[in-house]
Amino acid sequence: MGREQWKKILVGSAGNMVEWFDWFVYASFATYFAGSFFPDGNPTAQLMNTAGIFAVGFFMRPVGGWLLGRVGDRKGRKAALTLTVTLMSASAVLIAVAPTYAVAGYGGAVVLLVARLLQGLSVGGEYAASATYLTEASAPEKRGFASSFQYVSMTAGQIVGLGLQIVLQRTMSDDALHSWGWRIPFVVGALGAAIIFWLRRSMLETEVYAESADADATVGGDDKGTMKALWAHKREAFLVIALTMGGTVAYYTYTTYLTKYLSNSAGLSKQTATLVSFCALIVFACLQPLAGALSDRIGRRPLLITFAVGSTFLTVPIMTLLQHAGSFWPALGLSLLALVVVTGYTSINACVKAELFPTGIRALGVALPYAIANALFGGTAEYVALWFKDGGMESGFYWYVAGCAAVSLIVYLTMRETRDIDLHRVRQAEAPVEQPA
Repeated sequence: MGREQWKKILVGSAGNMVEWFDWFVYASFATYFAGSFFPDGNPTAQLMNTAGIFAVGFFMRPVGGWLLGRVGDRKGRKAALTLTVTLMSASAVLIAVAPTYAVAGYGGAVVLLVARLLQGLSVGGEYAASATYLTEASAPEKRGFASSFQYVSMTAGQIVGLGLQIVLQRTMSDDALHSWGWRIPFVVGALGAAIIFWLRRSMLETEVYAESADADATVGGDDKGTMKALWAHKREAFLVIALTMGGTVAYYTYTTYLTKYLSNSAGLSKQTATLVSFCALIVFACLQPLAGALSDRIGRRPLLITFAVGSTFLTVPIMTLLQHAGSFWPALGLSLLALVVVTGYTSINACVKAELFPTGIRALGVALPYAIANALFGGTAEYVALWFKDGGMESGFYWYVAGCAAVSLIVYLTMRETRDIDLHRVRQAEAPVEQPA
């Protein structure tokens, strides 16, 4: 890959990293600020309240997917990516300055809710804009490899968040972290977003989109980024929802929820649980380009099928053993096994979805169905897990994750291979040229 290709990947991925740093530090620091916004009581109930607000952010993602997906298809991938990081910066600032329950009662929780709604709006568009940009900006034979950097950057954002948490845990007292130290990562996120905003102002538009825009000047492009155009590709849209279902539940189970699970259910200290997640995610991030490159050689479906089979049959034993891991090394080994399985989905799902749609509807086609699937399954995964735990049926959540993977397995077995699709040719389906009478 040439220098210009790497530059496009770097700029697109760097912004994605900051977006997901802000998104995930909410989850990873929730154990510290849960008591700040709600009355004293059951710690699990406080976590359920913060997890509920976390889930609400996911329900704004379809709105963000529609709004920012439309911007991406009509104004360009660059415009959408710049707007998403602006919204994320604003949400990070709100959380950083939100008043506690002791100061403003439930007013602080309202500020927290508004911030999460903004984050949901932003991330709802960021995923699709980033997936589309990375897929279009790469050479056809390198799309799997290039698009894998979306989850490299997403995971890097979480790694940075967990790394910061480890540093704060070792340099601040537990009381200070619960009192005000949890605000630090949100300040860092806001500053990082400002830097990425400056970088994205000079990023280059993709050639595929530029060519499509030139064609629209001749054949007309009024339907670009519209629900009418998306409905013309409703089969692909429903396919995105179905193939996302199992992957997003598994991903959020072994990333955002893992630290809480190891702390609250497996009995590990918060520091040890955080360190397990940190180490596992570093390996996970390194696996993404390797799996993406493999998909460029053997196709996307084999990796997706491997993920779904592994997740369907291994989730229950992995989660059961994790609950009794007891120490760092067993917990790390089991976490790595789970994340290796999940890599079959995360490394290539961005390009698979982008390859399903023509250029004029690609951003919206990826954004809205994916955001719906995440609102229904990914965003609620942590809340469902805590609901099962609070009801004394924690193992029920393991079967829920396995069941979602089984549904996606059926989809992977029946869907077409997308590796060899020509993104330049597929755009011809967007706006047919009128034939002379």
